[in-house]
Amino acid sequence: MSVIAVDGPAGSGKSSVCRAVATRLGYRYLDTGAMYRALTWAMLHEGVDVDDAAAVAQAASGVQIESGTDPSAPTIHVGAIDVSGPIRGDDVTAAVSAVSAVPRVREQLVALQRAEVDRARSESRGIVVEGRDITTVVLPDADLKVFITADPRVRASRRALQDAGLGKSAVDVAETETALRERDAKDSSRETSPLAQAPDAIVLDTTEMTLDEVIDRFVGLVDGLPQE
Repeated sequence: MSVIAVDGPAGSGKSSVCRAVATRLGYRYLDTGAMYRALTWAMLHEGVDVDDAAAVAQAASGVQIESGTDPSAPTIHVGAIDVSGPIRGDDVTAAVSAVSAVPRVREQLVALQRAEVDRARSESRGIVVEGRDITTVVLPDADLKVFITADPRVRASRRALQDAGLGKSAVDVAETETALRERDAKDSSRETSPLAQAPDAIVLDTTEMTLDEVIDRFVGLVDGLPQE
């Protein structure tokens, strides 16, 4: 069973692809972005100023986050609260980059992410882990590293469609593209664990590919790994 690390910008299709690949292979699935969103939700819920890094670092240590790794029904909880819906709200989206840039936050969540990988290994289960620093920081020794990307306009269209599916009204593709570009810039320029393509990562540009085509290509990469 393999450890698969996946990075890429927002709206590139990482979550849909990784969940489908994990399901097809019988692997566990970990959405690290949901973990950062959950901690951001906790900061907002507790009234912490997300632009105050020291305050976020102090408050974050008291937040308990639990991620369910079943790809057919991934879950995310803050304490006993199911926050899978609230973490997709506009307020969390606007604040998550600031919270994610706090070094103490990344240390805390990276430790949790590695613990989930160790748990999968102890159960002799493969795992697909997706985020923005998985191939470069969290799992630099993963069996397979993949960087999923797409043209910003295409990513914006996908994200707008996703938002519409969540019931958000008046979703504007141009505004979504601007927001994604701003998020890309923040994630790529932060001092701690910036979004970057690992030198040994395989790039999957999904701009001209259907979801099924990407999944098939991805599974083919896993099938091509050396057998233990």
